Amino acid sequence: MIYKLYEWSLLRNLDSIPHVICFMISDAEMDGDPFQIRRIITWCLEISDKVIKNFKKDIGIQEIIIHISTCCSTKQPSFISSIYNLSDIVKIHLHYMEKTESFGTGIPVTIAIGKSGREEISDAIRAMVDNNVSPENVTTEVLEQHLTFSHTPDCVIKTGGAHLVDFLIWQSVYSELYFLDLNWEKIRKIDLIRAFRDFQSRNRRFGA
Repeated sequence: MIYKLYEWSLLRNLDSIPHVICFMISDAEMDGDPFQIRRIITWCLEISDKVIKNFKKDIGIQEIIIHISTCCSTKQPSFISSIYNLSDIVKIHLHYMEKTESFGTGIPVTIAIGKSGREEISDAIRAMVDNNVSPENVTTEVLEQHLTFSHTPDCVIKTGGAHLVDFLIWQSVYSELYFLDLNWEKIRKIDLIRAFRDFQSRNRRFGA
């Protein structure tokens, strides 16, 4: 009962949440609790629905991105079944090894396993070469067209389980960073609400 009252109190003045959220976790955290990913996504959707209802917003969370860093990107991870099981609540875009899969319905959730930002930029440069893009025609817009991920997260949430990696290093240059002192499996719904309240309080300058 007290927990619910505290949650209500936190949500009461939350009227602005990120539309695109990126979580950065490790494969060890996923192995520690492979079902937490479902809870996190469900809480995000519940918070979004609450904000839309309470403050008559047109949109809430539009996309969730989850990057899972791994030391071994050459074999299928043990937690892959937990990702496939998300298809009943969201639309998954899964990237791992050289594979890309999409399944499910609902808001898009991109899950990238092991892909680094530097690899993505290197791949984009090779793609421009393959497409015969001349050096004088290389612009930021052209490079962005060749990136694997088009997402520009409003907020990047890093858990306490591992160091920050370079995933979406190009796309997240103006993102708000939020560092949780909790490991992935210890995150509660109120911890997400706190992160969103912190995001709401920030004055985003986008490099200005």
